[in-house]
Amino acid sequence: WMNDTNGPMYYNGVYHLFYQHNPFGPLFSNQIYWAHSVSQDLINWIPLDLAIAPTEPFDINSCWSGSATILPGNIPAILYTGIDSENRQVQNLAVPKNLSDPYLNEWVKYTGNPVINLPDGIQPDDFRDPTTAWMADDGRWRILVGSQKDKTGIAFVYQSDDFVSWSKYDSPLLTVPGTGIWECPDFFPVWVDSAKGVDTSVMNSRVKHVLKVGLFDYARDYYMIGNYSPSKENYVPQNELTLSTLRYDYGKYYASKSFY
Repeated sequence: WMNDTNGPMYYNGVYHLFYQHNPFGPLFSNQIYWAHSVSQDLINWIPLDLAIAPTEPFDINSCWSGSATILPGNIPAILYTGIDSENRQVQNLAVPKNLSDPYLNEWVKYTGNPVINLPDGIQPDDFRDPTTAWMADDGRWRILVGSQKDKTGIAFVYQSDDFVSWSKYDSPLLTVPGTGIWECPDFFPVWVDSAKGVDTSVMNSRVKHVLKVGLFDYARDYYMIGNYSPSKENYVPQNELTLSTLRYDYGKYYASKSFY
């Protein structure tokens, strides 16, 4: 079983692709691992050993989706959703064991996991898939985590000074009633006047921000384009999120993950 691209990244000349994997059979199970493959051309891929396995109380019942961020000093870090020993969805941190390894074969889990616990008022299985992080002018990291409450889709904002201690912002970045759980959210800038890619942390009048969410109830990826204010953690989309608006792809396409 393979699904959900996790934390893709380009690092020191190598493309890394992580994905959810059941190494024991062709079915989704309560023992999901992170598989890991690498490439230098996005066409020919080398499968490596499993990157993250469900071995600890904070992820013993599966390692679900997440994202990679390149930290200052050229250090990759992964945030991922673990299903803990009480079947709660929590967010965990892992880093490479050896940065001199060109393929980053081995990953080490932070001993203080989980770095983000289930928020009050949210069901244990409705809190997952942290985004790639971005940093605003105040020097604080931000991520989104997908959720829902009473069928209202939610993108929670978390902030951190050190990528370890995270606090939830007072209000979500966006909520949309009737859309259900938001899986595999993405949040990134795009140039208004250029077709080139742009780093996640770029914020100025020449960019707008894309918020993409996977609607679990419909197995489709939808997106909005809008204006983001990091000082207020406020996002105003130009288009409403409805089942008849913008989709990434109109075929069988779901739970995608962007990278820069």
